[in-house]
Formats: sequence, C-alpha cells, structure tokens
Amino acid sequence: MDEEEAPLNENSNDSTSDGHFSDEELEEMHKAVQERDKAFKKMSKFEKKLMKGLMRGFVNTMILWLISKKRQHGYEIMTKLHESTPYDNKMPSASKIYPVLHDLEKNGLIKGSWEHHGKRKVKYYEITDDGKATLSRFRKMANFARTHKPSIWLEFMRDMMAHEENENNRS
Repeated sequence: MDEEEAPLNENSNDSTSDGHFSDEELEEMHKAVQERDKAFKKMSKFEKKLMKGLMRGFVNTMILWLISKKRQHGYEIMTKLHESTPYDNKMPSASKIYPVLHDLEKNGLIKGSWEHHGKRKVKYYEITDDGKATLSRFRKMANFARTHKPSIWLEFMRDMMAHEENENNRS
C-alpha cells in the first residue's frame, strides 16, 4: 500500500486561499462541532451503529466528489471527512481511506502523482475525465429521480436533510 505523509505545516493545504479562517468562521465551526457532539452523545449504541453505516455507504462517492473540487492528498481527505463527520472524534483511518483511493485510481476515476515536500513524499490525487463523467452521471440520475419519479430515497433524503424544519413539524 502507498504511504503518504501529512503536509509539512498546518496551513499548507487548507481550503481557504491564505490558509487562515476568520474569528467568526472559527467560532461558527466550534459551535457546529459542539452541537454535533451533543447530539451524538444522546444517541444509543444502536443509533450510533446505524449512523456509521449510513456514512460508510456514501464515503466512496464523497471521496470522489472531494477530489473533484480540488487536487488533494489522502491525509487532507481524511481530515475533511473527520471535520464533517456527525459522529465521534476519531479520525477516519488510513486503512479505510486508502483502499477507496486505490480502488478509484485502479478504475480510472482518479489519478495519483507523487511529489516531494522536503524529505517527505506525498501522493496527490486528482479527478480524471472518467471520474468527472461518473459524477455527472450520478447527478443526472439524481436529477431525473428528483424531477420525474416519485422516490422513497428522495423523500428519505429530504426528511433527513431538512433537520430544523422537520423537528418543528414533529413538535
């Protein structure tokens, strides 16, 4: 398995152009993490298991989508997934992420290239034309389902994604 290293400094690959977040953005992120942690702590062991299963099912497509947004390395992807996960504070492990990256690469949806950063070697991934076409087909299928066919999947996603609205309707 290819080994990757983390970036040399914290800000080398942040999503912002200068690698810094405003105080307001940091406060907003902090509040969101606190809310997530509070909601997760209230979940039963079985509910946590269900949530992890749901997230696991989307991870391959989400990784492809993340790479479509910008060229990045595996550690950066793991960090982004960790920051956005609705459950626990554990970083997604390399044993989960790298097999997905290798599978996407083997199937021609992404391509990896090694770069030297000082003494470190880092493998960066970027989406290929086939990967872009795959995401485009996924979007078309979702759009078709959204506009032409009543779908229990769409109803489920709307209900699950419109959190505050749904909470108010149930009260």
